[in-house]
Amino acid sequence: MQQTDEKEAITLRLNTLHLEHRDLDAVITQLSSQIKADQLQLKRMKKRKLWLKDIISKLESKLIPDLNA
Repeated sequence: MQQTDEKEAITLRLNTLHLEHRDLDAVITQLSSQIKADQLQLKRMKKRKLWLKDIISKLESKLIPDLNA
């Protein structure tokens, strides 16, 4: 039972992170097309997006069952 709750919590967290990742991607794309875009802000957003991708990958790997058979 506890394992199911943990998987549900991870899945919920993943959904939130995927949403934030998509939103950041849209904002980055929009800012990149502007001539006078704030390059520092853009760089920070890209770093945040990469960090989110790393966290998403780690959480997704937790959902993969161990194959120690």
